[in-house]
Amino acid sequence: MSNDNAVTIIGTMTRDPEIRYTPNGKTVATFGIARNPRRREGNEWVDGDPQFYDVKAWGTLAENISESLQKGNRVVVFGELEHRTWETDSGDKRSKVEIKAESVGPDLRWASATVTRNERSDGGGQRRQQQPAEVDNPY
Repeated sequence: MSNDNAVTIIGTMTRDPEIRYTPNGKTVATFGIARNPRRREGNEWVDGDPQFYDVKAWGTLAENISESLQKGNRVVVFGELEHRTWETDSGDKRSKVEIKAESVGPDLRWASATVTRNERSDGGGQRRQQQPAEVDNPY
């Protein structure tokens, strides 16, 4: 990921993740998030206009998102901005900025989560269970 357009967004999922597969079998998940910025004016908080973002995730991340998250969940999305352009059938030009997710997780400020490690391939097609890393406790 390029560091010059990294973005972190915290918001609420506006729709369930939609899973699709590319012709070569790659998994992609898309979903939307919304956030309502707030600012303080004097002694009161004032809500700003809602902001909406489309998010795209690939591979194992896409699969984990579809199995773990749903519309209404508060999530933290880290990734990069990706600008797409296309032309409609009638010849109109369109463009869109999406977040290409590098990492997605529940916002634990508003919920709790149980983490389950997935099996990973060893590179030779064999599946193996990931073991927790052993870390020396410095305390």
